[in-house]
Amino acid sequence: MILKGKRVALPPAPVVHRQFEAHAAAAPDAVAVVCAGRGTTYAELDAAANRFARFLLARGHGRGAKVGVCLDYSTDMLVAILGTLKAGAAYVPFDPAYPAARLELLLGHVPGLALIVASPETAPMVGSAGVETVDLQRLAGQLADLPATGPGVEVTGDDLCYAVFTSGSTGTPKLTAVRHEGWFNLMNWLRIEYGLHSGSHHLVVSAFGFDLSQRSLMTPLFCGATQHLLPSRNFDAMMAYRALTDHDVRVVHCASSTLYVLIDWETARGGDALARLDYVLFGGEPLKFERLAPWARREGNTCTLLHQYGVAECTDVATSYDLAGHRLGDHDVAPVGRPAHNTDIHLLDERLVGVGVGEYGEVCIAGAGVGAGYLGGTGPENAKFTTIVAEGEPVRIYRTGDRGRVTEDGELVVAGRLDAQVKVRGMRIDPTDVERALGRLAGVREAAVVVTHTGSGDAELIAFVVPADGDLDENELRTGLLATLPRNMVPAAFVRVPSLPLSPHGKVDRAALRDAHRDRYAVSGATA
Repeated sequence: MILKGKRVALPPAPVVHRQFEAHAAAAPDAVAVVCAGRGTTYAELDAAANRFARFLLARGHGRGAKVGVCLDYSTDMLVAILGTLKAGAAYVPFDPAYPAARLELLLGHVPGLALIVASPETAPMVGSAGVETVDLQRLAGQLADLPATGPGVEVTGDDLCYAVFTSGSTGTPKLTAVRHEGWFNLMNWLRIEYGLHSGSHHLVVSAFGFDLSQRSLMTPLFCGATQHLLPSRNFDAMMAYRALTDHDVRVVHCASSTLYVLIDWETARGGDALARLDYVLFGGEPLKFERLAPWARREGNTCTLLHQYGVAECTDVATSYDLAGHRLGDHDVAPVGRPAHNTDIHLLDERLVGVGVGEYGEVCIAGAGVGAGYLGGTGPENAKFTTIVAEGEPVRIYRTGDRGRVTEDGELVVAGRLDAQVKVRGMRIDPTDVERALGRLAGVREAAVVVTHTGSGDAELIAFVVPADGDLDENELRTGLLATLPRNMVPAAFVRVPSLPLSPHGKVDRAALRDAHRDRYAVSGATA
């Protein structure tokens, strides 16, 4: 089964920063970025990025180099990113919100790192890298002496633009590289398909290290709009909602759990800043449609919710689905829609042969968005990038490891991970199926289910449940689940929690749930 995205011609050199430069030339006085109350125009940002690009080139860090960026959200971050791209190099985000031990681990997995852009606050976090660290503010005098014109480096669509870390199925950090053509194709599709323009101002609400944050940062500059940045290292719902209220923000990209938090914030305060947005583009984890349905159907809500699917290895987004027509009960799992431009979705069995409509198979992605692979990787995960024969032609694909099917309407449905299934008393179970069943019970706002192991090594499920209001009776929860699930899928214990913790990427932090209850429930390191 193949879902084919619309074929749209790209320019001979589909290079992301060239689109920004075109806007800087056409509307130099337009505001490109606002951070901490200060606006920077397209002309100012372009000039600063050109100077930094020349600085990199003078040090020999041009085409093919990898430049680390460890900064809090700021104008300097965009200067560093754009300057790196203009020099023909690729940037690697190092998120200062990460624990020191995590950053040290990531720094050891970047082959040939040239230098790192940091601030006085973040420089100590990346000291273990053993490469030069530069601070744009301290370099201000030196940079001011460099020409503000573009460096004129020839960059192609095959060149790398950025590389982000993903843990993969092994838990070991993998540095996956994205090409300019894939990134350009993604943002060009968003611009054409959803009519993004110079008034489509954005607000970034996700952590810098998240793959989603890379297109969130660059899309407004690709479209000639304004990027609003929060002067906060971690997601702050109050600060984010205030920015939505105070500024003409039209578009937000975020993880599903971050969207739930923003909806709760708006609902509790009777506001409408979120409901007045043009778009929220979200995904990255299984959708709990019941968490957003009441808000989405509220009178006067004009925000279009785009439920999207993709992986870091394939430029973040491969498909998209407008939830406007979705209703609870339409599907057990909400669709993630149809492919982006120049993108195909293959549903394959274990022999890499296509399955039929409605049949489950592994979701594999082909097309412009497929990345360059894992940098410096020699492990088995490199085999996820492979070539198959489709319709008589060799096609390069990425095997996502996700289990999905195509509906009769031609929409992709992703049902979970192939490797997330665990055996509980002899039955294979995907914990996300239990989470969905819990979310449909009265009195449950949301839930997360983790896999634990007993002292004898047997797997069992623990459910962490956030009540909608008041108390939740464990027996009632168990009885409710037994009405729709086999007994083996009912969790061994239910833990009431006031909220589900979020990781820096804005997803449910299952490791934090396990750690918080490790002693009481003897939770092992097994993952859900």
